[in-house]
Amino acid sequence: MGITDDASRLGVLQVDGTAYAVTRARRGDVPALVSLLADDELGRGREGGDLQPYLRAFARIDRSPDNLLLAVRSPQGEVVATAHLTMLPGLSRRATLRLQVEAVRVASSVRHLGLGTELLEWITGYARSHGAGLVQLSTDRSRPGARRLYERLGYVASHDGMKLHLT
Repeated sequence: MGITDDASRLGVLQVDGTAYAVTRARRGDVPALVSLLADDELGRGREGGDLQPYLRAFARIDRSPDNLLLAVRSPQGEVVATAHLTMLPGLSRRATLRLQVEAVRVASSVRHLGLGTELLEWITGYARSHGAGLVQLSTDRSRPGARRLYERLGYVASHDGMKLHLT
């Protein structure tokens, strides 16, 4: 099956004359998604190993109507980018629905072609079309290139994020 007849296809990103399919990730994509997560300085030290925890997490994400795990595919069907989208209803900001964006990754083989920009613009359109009034994401301080991309697209570092590691 080619990417043009893939039922999980959500859109197309055009980058330098190449069409990349935006699809809902499938269970079989999990190894490729984990490889993407490990394909940078941040992920190398924290991702990989036993796939079972990733498969359990995928099943939970895939069941949730408020979650969408993306797999962006090259014309050959290879997963070359990903992002995890979560709709967050809330009472603050006059009950604004938020789209939380996590785990944005683009394969090093296609990085710096503009695919990340196109993906984030697609995500903004997705947020608008689903009623979100705010898109929020966090980026690790060790990823200055990602931060520059987000800022260029209009994201503002308006808050400081904090984490409490439980494991």
